[in-house]
Amino acid sequence: MNYLAHLFLSGENEYLMVGNFIADHIKGNKISKYSIEVKKGIELHRNIDYFTDHHPEFVKTRERLHQNQHKYAGVVADIFYDHLLAVHWKKFSNLDLNNFVSFCYGVLLRNYTILPSKSKRIVPFLIMQNWLVNYRTFDGLNRSFELMSRRVKYSSKIQHSVADLKKDYADYSQEFLKFFPDMIEFVKDKTNDLTGEI
Repeated sequence: MNYLAHLFLSGENEYLMVGNFIADHIKGNKISKYSIEVKKGIELHRNIDYFTDHHPEFVKTRERLHQNQHKYAGVVADIFYDHLLAVHWKKFSNLDLNNFVSFCYGVLLRNYTILPSKSKRIVPFLIMQNWLVNYRTFDGLNRSFELMSRRVKYSSKIQHSVADLKKDYADYSQEFLKFFPDMIEFVKDKTNDLTGEI
């Protein structure tokens, strides 16, 4: 769900971006039909998820959310971190956020034909509603969480997530700012390993 972070962490490698974007929608042996470059993006995505789930700062964030969000705490935490990345964008990138996002949309559109069906359904909404930039605002987050609450299988309080964010905003921000530099360093090493194999 944290599309902005996954795309940012792919650097400017178009195929890593595509693989990183579609990874959650690739199950089992369906990975075999993709080029080795896209497969590396899928592998990078999975490494990012593992690192995130086990990082102590993310664990704090997820545990704080668990009281209200239960099984969706991790998903909500991911989106909070996309919001915080957008808010603190200039700490991590010299590129303007809007320009970076436009580049990402171009990559996804250029590669639209190879996306799995679930990704194809998401991309038009992602672009038309400009999710990646709108994550920066509470209104944008609210819209994302409201849409998500209609799709989840189990009873949830996802639509109230922004209230959770506002309540402990300083804590979430501090945890993210400790977490994300570690993530960047991890991905640099992992990307060097992956791209060196291509």
